[in-house]
Amino acid sequence: MASAQSLLVIERILRDRSGVWEQIRDDRDLGPLIGQLLASAAISLALYGAVLGASNGALQAVASAVKLPILLLVTLVICLPTLYLFNLVFGARLSIRQAVALVSVAVTVMSTLCLAFAPISLFFLVTAPHYSFYKLLNVAIMTLTAFVGLKFLVGGMRSMNQPVGVPAVSVPAGQPVAVQPVPAMAGAGNHGEPVALPAAGAPTPANGAAPARPVPPAPERQASMALLYVWIVVFGFVGTQLAWTLRPFVGSPGEPFAIFRHIEGNFYVDIVRTLFGL
Repeated sequence: MASAQSLLVIERILRDRSGVWEQIRDDRDLGPLIGQLLASAAISLALYGAVLGASNGALQAVASAVKLPILLLVTLVICLPTLYLFNLVFGARLSIRQAVALVSVAVTVMSTLCLAFAPISLFFLVTAPHYSFYKLLNVAIMTLTAFVGLKFLVGGMRSMNQPVGVPAVSVPAGQPVAVQPVPAMAGAGNHGEPVALPAAGAPTPANGAAPARPVPPAPERQASMALLYVWIVVFGFVGTQLAWTLRPFVGSPGEPFAIFRHIEGNFYVDIVRTLFGL
């Protein structure tokens, strides 16, 4: 039952995104939510990792199924303190549990999308078994899913930084208020003539109250969002380098099975070399 709930948590994220952000903002029952999110991410990545490793036999499939969830969880452990401290620097009120929940939502979205692409990856493995092409295909899949997942993280952080509501301010009769000029007419008078809205600086009617004007985002919120983008870049570099350290995930057909390879070069040089080798 617990695993079924973990797998179905992605449906709640996609159908009731605002409800998930509200639960995280209110810090309600985040422990069970984080557990379901991480369990869903681990199961999805394990299944996708098995598809990755299937290109080089059963042993590689098992190894990749174990290593891919570890890759993502270790990347989170490395990068999460930086995200939390970034928010503290600019006065954000996120607790460590709320930060973990936000990142877990992004990770779950990314992992579930990887699992959704697994049949496509398996199709090309069966019909076009070319090592370089298969490796680049799965790099493209993981890049696309990471982009979508991190968009969820940005949306969640914006929801956390957005004020819940701004109360309307009533202005006493006769006080001047600033009203945005509107070229359209508000309605009609007693004899059908159009009545224009009051111009900026004009007094309000005797029994009227000025509508609340939208509040621009605070500089702290803007800086916090800018640092979030910096954190996303850092997260990407840490994840790709850790993936290079934990390789192979797609075993090379000309080499024997190995849980790890010797650390040499880097992820980006290998991708460029693979592109030119197609």
